[in-house]
Amino acid sequence: MKPLSIIIITYNRPDDVLLLLKNIAIQKDAERLLESVIIIDNNSAVSYSEVNTYIATQPLPFQYIHSDENLGVARGRNKAVALAKAPIVITIDDDAYFKESDALVKIESLFASDYAKEHNVGVFCFKVFYGSTGELQTTAFPHKKIDKYRSKARFLTSYYIGCGHAIRKEVYDQAGIYPTDFFYGMEEYDLGYRILDLGYRIAYDDSVTIIHNESPLGRTPHAEKMQMLWVNKSKVAYRYLPFKYFMTTVLMWSVQFLKKTSFNWRLWFVGWNKIINIPRTETRHAVSKQTLKYIKNVEGRMWY
Repeated sequence: MKPLSIIIITYNRPDDVLLLLKNIAIQKDAERLLESVIIIDNNSAVSYSEVNTYIATQPLPFQYIHSDENLGVARGRNKAVALAKAPIVITIDDDAYFKESDALVKIESLFASDYAKEHNVGVFCFKVFYGSTGELQTTAFPHKKIDKYRSKARFLTSYYIGCGHAIRKEVYDQAGIYPTDFFYGMEEYDLGYRILDLGYRIAYDDSVTIIHNESPLGRTPHAEKMQMLWVNKSKVAYRYLPFKYFMTTVLMWSVQFLKKTSFNWRLWFVGWNKIINIPRTETRHAVSKQTLKYIKNVEGRMWY
């Protein structure tokens, strides 16, 4: 079996997806390495005809799948991961692409490396730059102590970012799927804690770099999306961390919500109503003491 699958979840970005597919097509040893490239279209309102025309001309195993509903990121990835058969599943955002032409070769080598074997690495995440400025995208950097870690070529960490990463298929098989109740945001944290609790480790390596066509100002955070981030991060903390971290996460993200939404009090109260119900609706699966020790050893942040 070929070693790599790539999954792409897209919504209303056919031009970006076409650019990404062309980028994948010029990757060194792409035909040898790629078992599948699965594109899930989350019921886009615009045409992907140019994407499908391009796919029809290519020898690579591109699979375009149109969903009849917007599955969101988490459910869209679940659908794609279920279809992926290769031992390593790469995820890349639909508005991103690989900077190097040998990125796939490097990813295969990372998982075969002594470092990966020594630390039982189940996830590798990559370095992400803004396409418009060439600057490091700190919001896609997998550590909160950015100034301390940004110059490191490789390190173990406690979470990964969705923009560009690769996960062993066996890790998905053991850890389970992304949370289906998360339409937008924090799904990587949820799955990440389960991955760590299985004894797998998450590593960052800057030898693979991603160019992300997102503005350095970020996508405008609609109040509804900010509420999703707040509620979802609170759910993750309740499910997997000691209760004190649930409390600090709830409180600190409630303040963040108000700051980011210009004090949208209506949705703030709606958010609090959802959060109050978390202990009644969610089941705790607290991670082990060994996992907490690992997170602390790699200087992961759990307070919020």
